[in-house]
Amino acid sequence: MTVASKICGVSDVAAIEAAADGGAAYVGFVFFPRSPRNVTPDRAAELVPLVPDRIEAVALAVDPDDELVDAIAAIPGISMFQLHGAETPERVVDIRARTGRRVMKAIKVSDKADLDAAEAYFGAADMLLFDAKTPADMKNALPGGNAVSFDWTILAGRGWPLPWMLSGGLDPDNVAEAIRISGAPAVDVSSGVESAPGVKDPALIRAFLMAVQG
Repeated sequence: MTVASKICGVSDVAAIEAAADGGAAYVGFVFFPRSPRNVTPDRAAELVPLVPDRIEAVALAVDPDDELVDAIAAIPGISMFQLHGAETPERVVDIRARTGRRVMKAIKVSDKADLDAAEAYFGAADMLLFDAKTPADMKNALPGGNAVSFDWTILAGRGWPLPWMLSGGLDPDNVAEAIRISGAPAVDVSSGVESAPGVKDPALIRAFLMAVQG
C-alpha cells in the first residue's frame, strides 16, 4: 500500500519545493490568523501556482465565514478545503456547494468514543482527517499543529466509507510506526517538520517523506 503524505502549513517556496521533491501528495495552506503558519489569501495566491499539478493544494480554515470561503475559493489551484473547527455536516455541504471544491473534515480525537463523531460527516465530506484533540490544560493551543498525538491503536482495523488521513504529533521518527499501528492510508504533518513554530525545515520535510515511503 502506498501511503500518501500531506505537508501542512507551508508558507514559503522552499517548503513547497521540498514537499514536491520528496513526493508529497498534498500541501496545506493555513488561513487562520492565530496560527504561526497563517497565510493571507493574497500570499497564498502567490504560492499556490508554484505547487506542481500532481500535488493537491489544500486550504485549511477554522469555522470560516462566507467571505473567507469565497476569498480562498478565488485562488487558482486550491482543490480542497480542510475544515478544522466546529463545522456542522450542513456547513460542510454548504461549502462544497458554494465553492465546487472537495472538503476534508477534521475529527478531534483523544479516545475511541471520539471516533463516533465521524459518522455524521459520511454523506457530507469527501475525506476525513483524524487529529489529536487539544489537551484542556494546554495554553494558547491551536485547533491543530500542537505536536500532540493520540492512541493510534483505536484506528487499527476500522473501516471507513470515505478516504481518511492521520494527523497529530507526527514527525520523521514516529510516522512509520504510526502508519503500521493505525493502518492510515495517508498522513498529515505540520509542526513535526519545523525548526521553529511556523518555520518549515526542508531537510525535515524530506526526512518525513522518506520515512513514509520507506
